[in-house]
Amino acid sequence: MSVKTRKVLGKGETMAAHYAFGPQEDDIIIKHRLLTRTTTTRGEPPLKKLQKKFTALVLEIEKDADNYSDCERLAKAFLQEVNTFEIPLLKSRAVIDANVREKENFNELQNEINWKIAQVQVEIEDLKKLLEQSKIERQHKEECEGIRKLVATQPPRSETQKAITELEKEIAALEAENTSGSRLLELRKKQFALLLHVVDELQATIDEDQKSSAEELRNSMEEHKGTAEDSNGAGDAMAID
Repeated sequence: MSVKTRKVLGKGETMAAHYAFGPQEDDIIIKHRLLTRTTTTRGEPPLKKLQKKFTALVLEIEKDADNYSDCERLAKAFLQEVNTFEIPLLKSRAVIDANVREKENFNELQNEINWKIAQVQVEIEDLKKLLEQSKIERQHKEECEGIRKLVATQPPRSETQKAITELEKEIAALEAENTSGSRLLELRKKQFALLLHVVDELQATIDEDQKSSAEELRNSMEEHKGTAEDSNGAGDAMAID
């Protein structure tokens, strides 16, 4: 049995236990007590007492004296001591058998618990997969619900089709107007090109007319100048005469 020593605690101190033997020494002492059937640190061990009884009986038998009664008395004492020593052994054997059965039961229970743990882990993995699948399905349902609400806010299909038809008519009218405008623009381009051509011809005609007028004016001035010179020459001749 391990011996504990205590000290008086002061204020604010915590209690600490001090052992005379460590765990390994305790194991050795317990093992020795079980082997020698020593249940207490006081008194003589039962095995030593049995050994003394046996030694006393053998020594008494080896004597040559007439000691039959003493040998019988020592034999009875030895047998009584054997019986006394055997009872704890039988109890220990029963405890050992019970511990063995308990250990077997514990091993079976442990195996069963390990098997259940493995089964639970498999179920947990399956539930995780099912949870992920449920999350995906829920997300799809929420998306479908959002689309349904969005569709519910839209006008009926008949109104939408009617609006599409009207838009198609407007588009056709705009395309026709665009075609007509394109044709009118093309016509205006041709007319403008023709107008530019006419203006160019008029400009050329005007330039030609101006050039002809200038030529005629120059010729007329030269003719007038020649006539004047002729007139001056005739006057000078008349003066000389």
